[in-house]
Amino acid sequence: MFGNIGFPELLIILAIALLIFGPKKLPEVSKSIGRAVREFRRASDEIKGKIEQEIQASEFKEIKDELKKDLTQDIYKEVPEENEGKKDEEGPKIS
Repeated sequence: MFGNIGFPELLIILAIALLIFGPKKLPEVSKSIGRAVREFRRASDEIKGKIEQEIQASEFKEIKDELKKDLTQDIYKEVPEENEGKKDEEGPKIS
């Protein structure tokens, strides 16, 4: 969570915070910081989830478009072949 901050560095940060805010205000400030970090994490997770959903939707749309294109090409290839076969089966038309 803290990246490269070790225990000694964390103690120094807490000591400085204690000197700046005092012993009475430190718990209140810590709660406020904790809430802010929690809210930031929640918001960033929500944004990350929405971005991932959009990426998935985009990928699915690309796959759908490719399949549609392939199916359309296959249908156009098969239709003339089927029509040619039907002409031979029907025989010559007599008018």
